[in-house]
Amino acid sequence: MRVSEIERHDTDILILGTGGAGLFAALHAKQTAPEATKITIAVKGLIGKCGCTRMVQGGYNVALGGGDTVERHFMDTINGGKWLPNQDMAWRLCEQAVVRIRELENEVGCFFDRNADGSLHQKAFAGQTADRTVHKGDLTGIEIINRLMEKVLASGVEKLQEHRAVGLIPTKDGAALAGVLMIDMRTGAFRFVRAKTVLMATGGGPTMYKYHTPSGDKTMDGLAMALRAGLKLRDMEMVQFHPTGLLAGDHTRMTGTVLEEGLRGAGGQLVNHAGQRFMFDYDANGERATRDIVSRGIYAEMRKNNNPDQEGVFISMSHLGPENVRQKFKGMVKRCADSGFDLAAGKVEVVPTAHYFMGGVVVDVDTRTAMEGLYVAGEDAGGAHGSNRLGGNGVANSTVYGGIAGDTMGVDVKKHVYFRDPDNDVLAAELERAVYPLGQKPDLIMPLRRKLQDCMWDNVGVMRTEAGMKQGLGGIAEVSTELMTIGVDGSNLAFNLTWHDWLNLRSLCDISEVITKAGLARQNSRGAHYREDFPEPGAMEDSEFTVAQMQNGNVAVMREPVEFTIVKPGETVLPADAPETLVATQ
Repeated sequence: MRVSEIERHDTDILILGTGGAGLFAALHAKQTAPEATKITIAVKGLIGKCGCTRMVQGGYNVALGGGDTVERHFMDTINGGKWLPNQDMAWRLCEQAVVRIRELENEVGCFFDRNADGSLHQKAFAGQTADRTVHKGDLTGIEIINRLMEKVLASGVEKLQEHRAVGLIPTKDGAALAGVLMIDMRTGAFRFVRAKTVLMATGGGPTMYKYHTPSGDKTMDGLAMALRAGLKLRDMEMVQFHPTGLLAGDHTRMTGTVLEEGLRGAGGQLVNHAGQRFMFDYDANGERATRDIVSRGIYAEMRKNNNPDQEGVFISMSHLGPENVRQKFKGMVKRCADSGFDLAAGKVEVVPTAHYFMGGVVVDVDTRTAMEGLYVAGEDAGGAHGSNRLGGNGVANSTVYGGIAGDTMGVDVKKHVYFRDPDNDVLAAELERAVYPLGQKPDLIMPLRRKLQDCMWDNVGVMRTEAGMKQGLGGIAEVSTELMTIGVDGSNLAFNLTWHDWLNLRSLCDISEVITKAGLARQNSRGAHYREDFPEPGAMEDSEFTVAQMQNGNVAVMREPVEFTIVKPGETVLPADAPETLVATQ
């Protein structure tokens, strides 16, 4: 296929992804851009039916009074992120969450659970000094994404569903973004979409691990495109493992799905195969420690057990009263029952599961990147969480920064009267990259993906060492090399899912290499990144974050100092008489 055969399409504002960030961006861009502005949303699947926001169970962190404040939320975010977050981004997240939750209720139409007096109910989540997580039972994401979807579908924006982005195409000088090369998955046709402003909100999806929570089509495509485009990626070693992923066996895709944090916040207990509660052996907060600590505690217990038929540990809720559990956690009780487990009255086997990616593209507080015309929000953007994301801060981050991106693009698009011309050499290279497997001899792809997942879980997982990560790099290289020898039957490209499986795995290999190299560069343990050979966190006041960038065809990793723009380690923005925690006083 030649560049001249690529279909062309123009729009003013292009939004890649229709999770919380993408849909909020579309709504806000509609409000701030000039009336005749053409806004287009593109998604790998169907609007509102794919992505990670829909899968959110737990809830939305926001300081709404009762002693809780934006300052307290901010300090919990900074402490949870082990002093690595971009403080200006973290502050804006906490501050704007208050605005966004009212918008979700009063303008978008979300219904959240309430107390008897009509106020929003806020539940306990680990690692936080206040009960601040607003929710809709344990199906919060479905409520948010359904209402957002209804608003966006009624807004008149252009929709490119089942369109996969495969390359960011810059201008000839590389300073600005001209548009995005896409595949119309319904036909297999290539389409180059020129746009004056582009939001990348494709989400993360660390599905390169044996156990993972996102659906298998979430494969780090956005970050892989950004890497090839020469953008800087920060905190790429920071893969968050949710402590309690359902362990239901290899026969079901339910394995790895989250049993949410509210279970432990409500008093759920973790026990090993001997029936012993163990988390207080690892942290004074027990099951309510932050996700990284609980994941390591579970992983340590798993390593003590040499029985291959007893891989995980168990979460137990029955002591809280089976009927109470069934009422509070209807979604998870049903999900477990569908997999043959009784969450309310029995025990459910769980394992740490790759859940969220704290790393991402370097952006400013308005979501702008170093490339003019490109904006990034949601899980594709790095900085807000540092080395560890608090449960409930993820969907808040997506909706807050999605709205900010929409506002920013709506203003910036007024400055760009003309479309930019693409670098046709890059366009040709991205096209060649995407069609490469169509010229190779077809073979099975899924065994290779499983090989990558085992490699990352064993060597670059919950606990890491230099030797293990170097072995992991070798394993990633083997998978990458073998992938280039495997082809796909290209006789019919319409909904050719094997082709897309191939492209998925290539994205995963690219980002797996970055994760591993960033992990080797960080010779201390912070948050989600724990090195057994460097267990100490290092001095907080000397904190640095990793920055990965493609240079001369290779991934280079550098380190940059954290700027303590609001608060320094050892200090706080809370009043001197503020209690250490509000949870203990309730």
